[in-house]
Amino acid sequence: MTSTTTAPGSATTAVALAGVTKVYGRGANAVLALDGVSLDVAPGEFVCLVGASGCGKSTLLNLVAGLDRPTGGQIGLAGQASPGLMFQEPALFPWLTVEANVEVPLKLRGLPRAERRERVAELLRTVHLADFGRKRPHELSGGMRQRVALARTLALDTPVLLMDEPFGALDAMTRDILHDELERIWSERKLSVLFVTHNVREAARLADRIILLSSRPGRIIYSTEVDIPRPRRIDSPDVAAIAAEVTERLRTEVGRHGQ
Repeated sequence: MTSTTTAPGSATTAVALAGVTKVYGRGANAVLALDGVSLDVAPGEFVCLVGASGCGKSTLLNLVAGLDRPTGGQIGLAGQASPGLMFQEPALFPWLTVEANVEVPLKLRGLPRAERRERVAELLRTVHLADFGRKRPHELSGGMRQRVALARTLALDTPVLLMDEPFGALDAMTRDILHDELERIWSERKLSVLFVTHNVREAARLADRIILLSSRPGRIIYSTEVDIPRPRRIDSPDVAAIAAEVTERLRTEVGRHGQ
């Protein structure tokens, strides 16, 4: 295996992966989860990772987030900034209000109280929850809880956002609304997004580029630009055509792995 180092990003690269490998376990029990993944995400680019369950999508995101270390290869972030990370579950503190949940990363950053309050108010306006700051998570719908989680992630003030199936547990209508919200925030803040999803239509709806990973071990086997004008609708013919193309390649890969 190559040695593990952290490479800086560049002015033209927000996230850079070079030959990233991840092995779990040792000896006869070792499992190769990722094998030589190289990928650059440009500043302001929205990239979706798709693939069969167990292909290493979430593993890759965890490595970029710094929650785990690669066995080999290099991972670099522009300016060495810590990325924001969102999961499928909002993971809010149930005993805290919405405002207090969003305030947590600001406290950890050591911002003064007055500045924290102003920043929390701005973030809640950004996710259209300005009137819900005093509520607690159990008083909110699933979609609203995910908006709070997004506001809390944005409080990190990082240019890179990592999202691990953040809308997977939501109903279709709520998911569609949050697609619009995420696209708006991504565009306004010029974020770089690496978004994991098993929903190919969601990828075609959101992405500038779709990356398909092979079944374990995860390797990049297909990449396509999504050249559809924004705003997009998930049920539009153009989105459906891109989704069908990616789905066919995914079906072929799953069939190959099954054999």
